[in-house]
Amino acid sequence: MSIIYTHQRSRKRKPTAKQRQLDEEWQALIAKYAPKKSTPKLVEAWKPPKVFRRETPNYPSLNTTEYNTYKKEIQQYTGDKMKGIGTLHKSNAVPIFTDEEAKDQAAMRR
Repeated sequence: MSIIYTHQRSRKRKPTAKQRQLDEEWQALIAKYAPKKSTPKLVEAWKPPKVFRRETPNYPSLNTTEYNTYKKEIQQYTGDKMKGIGTLHKSNAVPIFTDEEAKDQAAMRR
């Protein structure tokens, strides 16, 4: 049985004439299409763009001295015909004008 060494480094071989010719052609092709070197350009400092803002028209407030804007007074019953207020169904307030209406509402089934 013979021992096989797998950790040996292989020797670097010298390129053949054909390989050298291909390498020279490759380098010439790379040089042909390589980007051309240019002089660096001076760059100005960045300025943010001007922000666009639309013109908003000025609408003046209403002059209250010309118009009556006082609070309206609450309407309140001041007569003597209504005897009271009854609830017919849930929170439905109904005015009562006679004693019969009061008895009828009291007698209704709930």
